[in-house]
Formats: sequence, structure tokens, C-alpha cells
Amino acid sequence: MAKIFQTDNDLIREEIAMKAFAKKYNLLFKKLDEFDIDFAVYNLDNQLIAYAEVKGRNREIKNAYPLPISIRKISKLHDKKLNPIVIWSCFDGIIYGKLNKLVGVVKYGGMIEQREGSANDQELMAYYDRQTDLKEEYIENFRHNG
Repeated sequence: MAKIFQTDNDLIREEIAMKAFAKKYNLLFKKLDEFDIDFAVYNLDNQLIAYAEVKGRNREIKNAYPLPISIRKISKLHDKKLNPIVIWSCFDGIIYGKLNKLVGVVKYGGMIEQREGSANDQELMAYYDRQTDLKEEYIENFRHNG
């Protein structure tokens, strides 16, 4: 069985980021299974319109680039086939974009120090520099633990 390294704080950070994104676009969302993409996204008529993956980025937006995400997560998100959105949760807001619009670089990377029991700390990663299709949303008092 795969080991889950996601903490309660990680889940709270995801929820805060998703709430900010949903509020901006007047959307609803539902948390999915721990082995799935993070969220299903719905319009106000409760129609499924997108899927979103939220990644933590323990930096301010201005210092967040390049934005990392594992190729495994990209593949899972892409397989959903419906408006794949990636959201990076920073200390002072969110950065987000539609996966199929982003241009990045793929290279081997990940956690500097591998965690015991983890098979995915070092893996193929995509890194995204600042670009037109990435939107930055600064939010006052966004994350209080930064």
C-alpha cells in the first residue's frame, strides 16, 4: 500500500487555496479521494466543469518560480480530460493555470532528502516559469502560517 505523506496542514492549505479560486470564479468544489486528483470543480448549476490539483509552494508569489509539479500528477490530471487546472498555494495567494496551456521544462527532481517509505520523492518533474497563462492572485491574510 502506498504511504501518504500529506499532513492535516497540507489539507487545510489545499482547502484554503481551492476556496480562493472558487470564490474568484463563483464555483463549487468537492474534495476527491486521497489517491485521486485533489478536487472536482462545479458551476453553480452543479455541473462538473473541471478538475484541480493544488500544490503547496512555501514561498511568496514573487519567489515561487519555477513552479514544480510531478509528471505523475500531470498525467493523472490530464487523464480527467476536463479543464485540468493546477493551483499553487503560496504564502500570499495563489498561482493557477490550465494545464493544457502551460509550457514547462521536464527534468528529474523533487525532494532533496528522501523520506523513509517514499517511492516518489525523486521523480520526473515539470517546472513552469512565469508566463501569460499563469495567473497570480494576491490575497491579504491568505495563509497565516507563512
